[in-house]
Amino acid sequence: MVDLLDRIFDAAPLLAVFVTVCLGYVVGKLTIGQFVLGGVAGSLLVGVLIGQLGIHLDTAMKSIFFALFIYAVGYQGGPQFFRSINRRSLNQLVSAFVMCLVGLICVLISAWTFDLDRGTAAGLAAGGLTQSAIIGTAGDAIAKLGVSAEQIKVMQTNVAVGYAVCYIFGNLGPIIVVTWFLPMVMKWDIRQEAIKLAKEMSGGRAELEPGQFNAIRKVVTRVYSVAADSNASGKTAIDIDGDLSDASVEEILRDGQSMAVSDDTVLKAGDSVAVTGRVEVLRDTASYFGQETAAPESFQLVEEHREIILTRPQFIGKTIGAMHDELNVQTRHGVYLVAVKRMGRDLPMLSGLELHKGDELLFTGAPKDLNRVQSLLGYKITAAAVTDFVFFGLGMVLGMLLGLIEFKVAGIPVTIGTGGGCLLSGLLFGWLRSTHPQFAAVPTGASNFLRDFGLAVFVAIVGISAGPQAIKTMQQYGLTLFFLGVGVTIIPQIITFYFSYYVLRIRNPIEALGCVVGGRSANPGFAALLAKAGNATPVVSFTVCYAVANVFLTIWGPLIVGIITKNPSP
Repeated sequence: MVDLLDRIFDAAPLLAVFVTVCLGYVVGKLTIGQFVLGGVAGSLLVGVLIGQLGIHLDTAMKSIFFALFIYAVGYQGGPQFFRSINRRSLNQLVSAFVMCLVGLICVLISAWTFDLDRGTAAGLAAGGLTQSAIIGTAGDAIAKLGVSAEQIKVMQTNVAVGYAVCYIFGNLGPIIVVTWFLPMVMKWDIRQEAIKLAKEMSGGRAELEPGQFNAIRKVVTRVYSVAADSNASGKTAIDIDGDLSDASVEEILRDGQSMAVSDDTVLKAGDSVAVTGRVEVLRDTASYFGQETAAPESFQLVEEHREIILTRPQFIGKTIGAMHDELNVQTRHGVYLVAVKRMGRDLPMLSGLELHKGDELLFTGAPKDLNRVQSLLGYKITAAAVTDFVFFGLGMVLGMLLGLIEFKVAGIPVTIGTGGGCLLSGLLFGWLRSTHPQFAAVPTGASNFLRDFGLAVFVAIVGISAGPQAIKTMQQYGLTLFFLGVGVTIIPQIITFYFSYYVLRIRNPIEALGCVVGGRSANPGFAALLAKAGNATPVVSFTVCYAVANVFLTIWGPLIVGIITKNPSP
């Protein structure tokens, strides 16, 4: 069987890559409690096993897929990264940077103390800090060192091995710290603190699992028969909207015929009216219109869900409640905000939530009403239905050119490589897209595919290329590397938490814990914190810190390779 696989993979090496990705994501779905290995780590481990067959792959392919992955990461995080650099969120930004810096220091001390080579040190950082991008940026930097090809191969393999050994606890560590250790030490009840924070922001809601949905609708449509003695009889549609505030007349059935509604349309006794609005408003509207009735079988009221990217300065930095109050009835009638996302994550729909440039606002309403509001807030997200390949090509070219630049840190030559360059380029073009929506469009589905598929293929190739050398490295460092990873995972979180709490005065428990997992770019830890909180209140602080951490942790790869001087024996 092994000989057959060996012959097949020799004839078609790319087949090994897709087999690795397939099996890796199968392994990655295995769940132990709250811990899920994930497709990236699964692909790496499966790749190492398949690599024992001695499969030879074109190394240039690895660089291409990593460049696509890291550009997409930068593109998606660019708007939030640049928005986070402001006085209002300065303490959270500093918290994230301190987390990254302490993590770097822990890696460097571990490498000097235990005489780790450059590759193993970078792998320790990638796994202990759970930043997969370090595998690529460190690998790029190693490839440009003036050492033998054999040493380069060994160090690049050691990056992958270090990542694989340290990654599992790198994911478990933040879960333990933010859901058990820190709450126990500080005597915090996470759920109660999340409820308290939600009340301060005027609301809160439970976080739903994939596939679940909230069956309780905030916006509904009901049909009423206008009574002769009702408040609605003889009034225009816009006057009724003013009376109801958060509900509006959408359509009228008169003498069995449907008629469109304009602001000056007058309601008459006997009309059947379709009224859309928030549930709490429509609860008592029967007394305003008349008896609620069933809609005729053939009646159809077409409305639309539309995502609008917030770009207008008038509303940036204001709360949801302030935006609602500033838009008068004539402007907002028939339009209802039902969700807010930031960097693809749902935010709590609370009146006290501050809006940032680039936030995705999900509205529901009739198309003509949505068009009116859209022009005041920003642009329709579905306008970016096609990738702008002109700017995408420019972004990749710029990133690769930036990767050629070499600079010195304390006299040590350092280059950020193609990975770091494409990250910076992606950040720039992602920010450009958020501020000038007519340029640099990459639809969300396309950027997600570039990110996920690029990383999956890159990691699969890294694992396959590591092959037999991976076993030697594990034998050489054994449990030492694992325990070093535990230290790199735990120590920065503890130090940064107390620094943020006492120095930066991030005292709110939910915000403080959100900064811890965000500064570590720890998605499993964040998911566990959300589960404990029971609502989406940790999202805001996590998002700011996550965007900052993704940038700095990625750059640490070539920095570690430049600072650590030990190379493996030729």
